[in-house]
Parts: sequence; structure tokens; C-alpha cells
Amino acid sequence: MIVDWLIQAGLVALYLFLAVVIGLLFMGIARKVTARIQNRVGPPVYQNFLDVGKLLAKKTNIKHNWIFDFAPLFALAGVLLALAYLPMGGYKMLSGEGDLILLLYIMAIPSLGFALGAGASGNPNAGVGVMRALTLMLSYEMPFLLVLLSLMIFYNTASLSVLLDKQMSYLWGIIALPISALAADLALQGMMMEKPFDIAIAPHEIASGPLVEFGGKYLGMLMLFSAGSIVLETTLFVDLFLGGGMVLNPATYGIIAYVVNYLVWFALIFVVWMIAVFINAVFPRFRIEQAFKFYWKWPTVIAILGLAQAYIMSVFLGVVP
Repeated sequence: MIVDWLIQAGLVALYLFLAVVIGLLFMGIARKVTARIQNRVGPPVYQNFLDVGKLLAKKTNIKHNWIFDFAPLFALAGVLLALAYLPMGGYKMLSGEGDLILLLYIMAIPSLGFALGAGASGNPNAGVGVMRALTLMLSYEMPFLLVLLSLMIFYNTASLSVLLDKQMSYLWGIIALPISALAADLALQGMMMEKPFDIAIAPHEIASGPLVEFGGKYLGMLMLFSAGSIVLETTLFVDLFLGGGMVLNPATYGIIAYVVNYLVWFALIFVVWMIAVFINAVFPRFRIEQAFKFYWKWPTVIAILGLAQAYIMSVFLGVVP
């Protein structure tokens, strides 16, 4: 019993470690790709690994209060907990029945904890950035909740693990519900705070907003938090609409299925991330009121159409995945 528990704990730790490493790698690739699009050389793709190592070895001279000190650790722990609830390549760590609704609450914890720490610094730029981030969260959550509702109606489940199984045996969500997938991808761009929705950290306006007071090991932990968030958000889209990367059933193919599914999952989250990076590289930044109006207009309308499609297919056409 204890040996099984240790093996399971080791696998969870390995998956979470690889997720953070993949996130740092993606951040480096994004900086390189963005630089090449803008006709610059850009830093090497491993630059973020060097930056994190250097920052974690440094001390910070800025002190405020215990909330400020606790915020980076709270944010990093929260994003790792959320990652543990997301199947990656079909490997389910902490998932169970009804975990899609629970995941929404868990995903809000690290961002809110980080916002409390930034606000506790008392820096006006951090306060403005936090207000913008919370407003943006209210903006994209409306279409995203409608998307989740359409998936729950169509697949008749709120469990991520059941959702993955049904997509593998029937159709990926992006094929069955393409309108909802489009709305989810639009919401994902704001969730990741990539342009045109990076108004919360706008470096030239508010000196990186919530990050302005953090330095040294605190900033290093926040880079790890950002890396984990990239994998978390891209994996969420892959799990909801691309079958979580599951192409082989582990019950039939054993360890080979886990390896193949993990590689497919990696390729899919890379594609989803690159779409966000290309949009980020070519679009200008929205003002916060423009972002709010955009999300409560077009993505919400698209999400409502997707919800109507899911309801018609399930109730009137009798489509049962």
C-alpha cells in the first residue's frame, strides 16, 4: 500500500515538474518567435531557465508584509494544484466525478492570491494592474462558462475524465462543437493575458503592473507560476476540445499508450500556444474598456450560438456521444 502511494506521488511530482519545464520552454520559444516576426534576433530559447535560476539565487531588498511575501508561493502552489486536477496526455492524477466545476474554483485561487500580494505592496501601478486583471477575468469568464455549459449538455457530464473518454470513443469537441471551440479559444487569449488582452501588465504604461514590486526569488517563483499557467490553460483547451491528446487506450496498450498520448498532448498544447503567440505578435493592445466590450459582445454571442447548437443536437436530434 505504502509503495503504491509512493509510486503515485512520484508520478504526480514528475508530471508537475515536466509541466513547469515545458512552460519555461514555451516561454522561451514565444520570445524567439515574436522576435523573428518583428525582425529581431531575440534571446535563446533556454534564456528563461537561466533567468529563473539567477532570480531564485538572489535576495530581494523590498519588504512589505506577510501577504506580499506569501503571494508568490501561494500562486505557484495554486497553479500546481490546478495542474494536478487536469489530465495531461490522458494521465489522471486527482480527477474525479464533477471535477470540471471544481477546477473552475481551483483555477481562480492562484490568480486571486497573486492579486492580494500585489495589492498589499501599496504600489499604485500594482493596484491599477490588479484592477485591470480582475476586470479582464470578469470579461472572459462569461463566454467561457457558456462554453463549459454547452460541453456539459452535449456530453452529459461534468467530469473531465468522462469527457476525455467520450471524446476518444466519439468525436473530439472541436469537431462536434466547433462554434463553442472558437469561443473558448477567444476566451483563452484573455485568460493567458496575451495581446490584445495584456493590459493588466502593460510594461510601458504601468511598469508591468502587479509585478512591479516583486524581485529576486519572488520574481523567480512568479516566472515558474507563469510557466505552469501556460501549460494549465493550453491543457484545459486540449482536454475540452482535442480529446486531451488521447489516441490510445491505456487499458489496452498499457505503458505504450501513456507515452504516445503524452507526446500527442505535448504537440497539441504547443499548437494551441503557438496560435496565441502569433496573435500576440501581430495585434496591438486593447484598452481595458475595449477588452470588456469585446468579450461581452462577440465571444459571448458565439458562445450562445454554440450552446444552442449543443442543446439542439442533444435534445431535438438525439445525438448521444
